[in-house]
Amino acid sequence: MKTRSIKEKETEIKWYMIDATGVRLGKVATKVAGLLMGKADVNRVEYLEPKNKVVVVNCEKVEAFPKKLKTKIYYSHSGYPGGFKEKTLEEMMKKTPEKVIQLAVKRMLPQNRMGRKMFSNLNVVKGADHKFEAQKPVEIKLQ
Repeated sequence: MKTRSIKEKETEIKWYMIDATGVRLGKVATKVAGLLMGKADVNRVEYLEPKNKVVVVNCEKVEAFPKKLKTKIYYSHSGYPGGFKEKTLEEMMKKTPEKVIQLAVKRMLPQNRMGRKMFSNLNVVKGADHKFEAQKPVEIKLQ
């Protein structure tokens, strides 16, 4: 018997939806990163981009430890002198909760071309309404 390699045409697009209400940030991020990488797929091969798409809803209701809200710091730099900025997790959750989940997932994906392609398949939405109803995403429950 010979092992046959899988072609890109043989893979199919799968849509998943995760509700982040009351779930820890790390738990949501690891589940999403695993889905984007195709870890649970039967026909997974390293050289093909998995065609899994993930929608995360209610991102503003994700939980974190109270101490972590004040001690976790996100850094950014504009590229100009004096352009170094820092925000706590609490500030980020108030201003841009989508970015908190996006950064957590992005840092769990491979740091290369394939990881950037996988990251483009992530959609994080504030609230429960999203524009991906037509794709009929499979809902995944997290506790």
